[in-house]
Amino acid sequence: MSGRINDARQRRWLSRTTLQNPQTPKDIFVRVLVAIGLTPPSEGLAALRFWGQTGDRPTVWIAAADPVHMEARLDHLCLHALQGEQAPRSDLRAVFDFLQTSLGDNTSFAFARVGKCGYLRGDEGMVTAAMPAAAIDGQAPDDFMPSGEAAAGYHRLTSELQLSLHEHEVNLRREEEGLLPINSVWFWGGGMAPEKKVQLLPPFFGEEPLFQGFWQSCTGAIAPWPGNFATCLDIAVKDLVVVPPAENDDSLVSYLDELRGLLKRGSIDRLVLLFRDGLVAEAGRFDAFRFWRRMSPLL
Repeated sequence: MSGRINDARQRRWLSRTTLQNPQTPKDIFVRVLVAIGLTPPSEGLAALRFWGQTGDRPTVWIAAADPVHMEARLDHLCLHALQGEQAPRSDLRAVFDFLQTSLGDNTSFAFARVGKCGYLRGDEGMVTAAMPAAAIDGQAPDDFMPSGEAAAGYHRLTSELQLSLHEHEVNLRREEEGLLPINSVWFWGGGMAPEKKVQLLPPFFGEEPLFQGFWQSCTGAIAPWPGNFATCLDIAVKDLVVVPPAENDDSLVSYLDELRGLLKRGSIDRLVLLFRDGLVAEAGRFDAFRFWRRMSPLL
């Protein structure tokens, strides 16, 4: 839906599959678990992501802290998730070091950064948002923020750090370079890591830390993305979950071409494609013969 699928053959093929566009935003992690018949955890997603990044199960309350830009529009705010070129590690390091110095030392919370991921660690927990910033990118954040008396600590901390970041030197430089200022932090997925358990899961292939943390917590099989789907199929016995890197438009073209070929040859019986912009495509071996289907308006 974001216009990245430009190849006419792929658009025709996907138009013959069962396409959906769920209206409610959901994180890709939650959508994948639902697709394989699992109930997503209701809390502790940040702890699982930390677990996946470090290999160690955190034993304290922890929330994810995504750097964001809040754009003031005429009658509402618009959240912009800062990723890729908008979030160089040097800027994130400077911002989180500043937040720890200015806010972390004077409260019961501490700020930390692991790679390109930010975290808030607390002696006591607080209510946070349920979804990461990337899942609501470009939307008004109000409907996704925690509310009520229990959310007072969340809003107080958010207001304090927004004031602290307002004229930070990193943001002044970012504006000169044409980058969006990091003027807020989106706290989500707060909670404790679950105890490790044994649960039957299909093998997971990919580098996404939240997925890796969940699979580790369930003693599931994890393997890095090998660069193609055929290798994954050689390893898996039956079902499998693959989250390949979202590199560029060329990689998306190669992913879809390979999957279409594997379906055609019968290496795959059923394929569920979950795109990060919300599109869902369910494909079977014989969908390609639905010649009567027109180009889907979702594409």
